Amino acid sequence: MMLPPPDARLHLRPIHFVDTPVGLDGQAARLAGGMQWFAAYELLAPAFRTTVALADLPQLLERVSSAQGARLRMLDERITAPRAPIRAGDRVLRFDQPLVAGILNCTPDSFSDGGAHGTDPEAIAGAGHDMAAAGAALIDVGGESTRPGATTVWEGDEIARVVPVIERLAASGTPVSIDTRKASVMEAALAAGAHLVNDVAALRFDPRALDVVARAGCPVVLMHSPDPESGGHARPGYGNVLTEVFDWLEQRIEAVVAGGVARANILVDPGIGFGKSLAENLALVNGLAIFHGLGCPVLLGASRKRMIGALSNEAPADRRLGGSLALALKGAETGTQLLRVHDVPETVQALRVWRGLRDTALAG
Repeated sequence: MMLPPPDARLHLRPIHFVDTPVGLDGQAARLAGGMQWFAAYELLAPAFRTTVALADLPQLLERVSSAQGARLRMLDERITAPRAPIRAGDRVLRFDQPLVAGILNCTPDSFSDGGAHGTDPEAIAGAGHDMAAAGAALIDVGGESTRPGATTVWEGDEIARVVPVIERLAASGTPVSIDTRKASVMEAALAAGAHLVNDVAALRFDPRALDVVARAGCPVVLMHSPDPESGGHARPGYGNVLTEVFDWLEQRIEAVVAGGVARANILVDPGIGFGKSLAENLALVNGLAIFHGLGCPVLLGASRKRMIGALSNEAPADRRLGGSLALALKGAETGTQLLRVHDVPETVQALRVWRGLRDTALAG
């Protein structure tokens, strides 16, 4: 068995997914309490990678340094531990299978559907109700575009856009998240009935954001962003995008927990399309399973993004359904718990077929 350098920082990525654990006692483990089972890890360190069968993991733990062994045990425990459900009003969102979050933009300039629902809160909320009826477990409401080059929206305007929509959705019992970087918008949205904060800046854009979330005791999505204070679209250059994004999120989780947010209330998002090249985005999607080592539910937001157009003759945003479904199913296959999408009915249908296949495989 190949061993990493004794002082190297280690990462584990679940690989070798299997249809069923039947007959594989000690050789397969359940991924994050979900529907996927895996039989090996890819062990990663700088300039080092090897495959370790789960059956060989105890031997590896005995041969690496004590610090490395402790880290690998922690990663293995986090990867295999079931994810705690989160409460959204009277609803409980459970993460034992992939869920869909419907994107509801109250903006005139979002990259894909800006202005599609007009400006009437009743009409916009109606679109959210349609998503919920089609199978979305959560409606993600946003009042500011985060596309590259988008103008920052004054918080008062952002509040005026989202609050009337959130009030209507929450009144019907629909689980709602607020997609914002601004503390005042978070406060107004939570007061209006939102249940979860989804921050593309991981609570770093606004100095009050962490305190707002901690005091509210609500779940929060922390997204990786290379420059969260200024917009999230810088191109820093990565040696290994997979492990560097993991490490950034790991450090941010610890800072947010230290700031008073319960770890069980944290979800993570690798930030597809934010300050990454096409190759880097593809590497993140291929390696999504590594993020289960953070011990938090994983959100994938790749719907209609630029990478799809780059791989399909520059197809415009409204003609990227096929690519969006491909990415959503890749997320499901790697155990992603929450898929943030524009095309809710189509994604829900694809996931129902995927689940039928998984149920049959597990029963077989």
